[in-house]
Amino acid sequence: MAAAAVVAPQAEASESWYLALLGFAEHFRTSSPPKIRLCVHCLQAVFQFKPPQRIEARTHLQLGSVLYHHTKNSELARQHLEKAWFISQQIPQFEDVKFEAASLLSELYCQENSVDAAKPLLRKAIQISQQTPYWHCRLLFQLAQLHTLEKDLVSACDLLGVGAEYARVVGSEYTRALFLLSKGMLLLMERKLQEVHPLLTLCGQIVENWQGNPIQKESLRVFFLVLQVTHYLDAGQVKSVKPCLKQLQQCIQTISTLHDDEILPSNPADLFHWLPKEHMCVLVYLVTVMHSMQAGYLEKAQKYTDKALMQLEKLKMLDSSPILSSFQVILLEHIIMCRLVTGHKATALQEISQVCQLCQQSPRLFSNHAAQLHTLLGLYCISVNCMDNAEAQFTTALRLTTHQELWTFIVTNLASVYIREGNRHQDLYSLLERINPDHNFPVSSHCLRAAAFYIRGLFSFFQGRYNEAKRFLRETLKMSNAEDLNRLTACSLVLLGHIFYVLGNHRESNNMVVPAMQLASKIPDMSVQLWSSALLRDLNKACGNTMDAHEAAQMHQNFSQQLLQDHIEACSLPEHNLITWTDGSPPVQFQAQNGPTTSLASLL
Repeated sequence: MAAAAVVAPQAEASESWYLALLGFAEHFRTSSPPKIRLCVHCLQAVFQFKPPQRIEARTHLQLGSVLYHHTKNSELARQHLEKAWFISQQIPQFEDVKFEAASLLSELYCQENSVDAAKPLLRKAIQISQQTPYWHCRLLFQLAQLHTLEKDLVSACDLLGVGAEYARVVGSEYTRALFLLSKGMLLLMERKLQEVHPLLTLCGQIVENWQGNPIQKESLRVFFLVLQVTHYLDAGQVKSVKPCLKQLQQCIQTISTLHDDEILPSNPADLFHWLPKEHMCVLVYLVTVMHSMQAGYLEKAQKYTDKALMQLEKLKMLDSSPILSSFQVILLEHIIMCRLVTGHKATALQEISQVCQLCQQSPRLFSNHAAQLHTLLGLYCISVNCMDNAEAQFTTALRLTTHQELWTFIVTNLASVYIREGNRHQDLYSLLERINPDHNFPVSSHCLRAAAFYIRGLFSFFQGRYNEAKRFLRETLKMSNAEDLNRLTACSLVLLGHIFYVLGNHRESNNMVVPAMQLASKIPDMSVQLWSSALLRDLNKACGNTMDAHEAAQMHQNFSQQLLQDHIEACSLPEHNLITWTDGSPPVQFQAQNGPTTSLASLL
């Protein structure tokens, strides 16, 4: 039955008038469509009978719950929940009403942005619930979540640590693991890697040793493996993560074959679930997409994104959980980057617009993803050669983010804009100093450090310092080969090929460009294919290979035409005007463009 169900426990069911009113209230609540006004009238009628305190408190809770879940009258809901909380504290052995009232009331306070009222309420409820394991754990989770939403991860971690110790004392290894895994997730967010490693090792032992409900055990394993996989991906270790990712995919297959047992755990502290298995399934698709994107398997990323988005659409018809919108936005962010690489800018732009619309529906979602949204717009601007707009988008994103990996990614891309513009040397030197891969690199990500070497190589190439460029690019190749970073490998090979061509070493140039082209076709990376085919055309022409030169020229022509058509289509879309948005919430309406306004020279 739903959270707002109107029922009477045996102890309070002696009065026939009370049972009759509750019966009517529940009938109206569960009607199709629900008749909430009549349900509320029936519950309010209970007070006419001057009921005993237990019935009075429970009815206030039921009214508060119905009003909170089914109406917009939050003020009246708050009044009833405050009365339920006040009265229930005076009644011995009345834990279910007392703590449910506290939990729901603090939720309502948060919804009204009265967080300062929610915190002391939850602290008091936690203090007096130590003899009620289920509620004590639930309230600790709730307060930890509240601190997390406020970005106070230190307080949240402290509470989760208290919860883990309490769960151990009351003999719930399952809930102890949930508390510890939640703490591990926050430590990963804070980049406290020294603390994460021993904690994850402990979690792994607890999960393997725990013998209980198979679905609960497998869901703990999924939680544990998701943390391990995201930890590897954050570190840019695309090859090293493969065994963990495979385990995770096998684990979710196991869960999908298990039936949900309705048998309740004997320990009330075990009455928790991390995520519904349908949500876990989407999450596993999501981390698979993240891996495919980083590794440069873009067709695989597309396949899993399609599966995940289809599943999300089905789930969102029945479930309004905010986590589903977060999953959807993160999936779209990754597939947008794939589209820009594969030469589908118009589709990417429409998907950026879709992310804007999702963020308009939730202020919290927008505040969490605004920097990523401006970063994606910056990448789109580069792809259509709007460098001034790209700079404005990246500058906005830098202002909005506190996330070190994202900051480094943005700075790396902004540096590429300055290199292309060719007249921003002072700004460029300043940026390159902040992402120096040889000295004090700001993050531990293998992938971002390899990209920083590539950017250095690109800059040295444009300055004609070819030996220096080769050193940086060989470093990128060494790092990207070590972790299967296919896109960086392809980009480094083609740039090295270009350097050897300029130096007149045609054989060495060919040795670089041919594998670059093969890899770019496999990804597929349209820009690298365009670049490689132009080099192959010029190389074969210089070597007198007329047939091969003609074939490469034809390939180059085909890639140019595809990119040109996509460029014109993207710039003609009304959503193209998003490139000028750098402040506040995303615009709702877009005015149509009169054809493209950007230079096409860079594509030809």
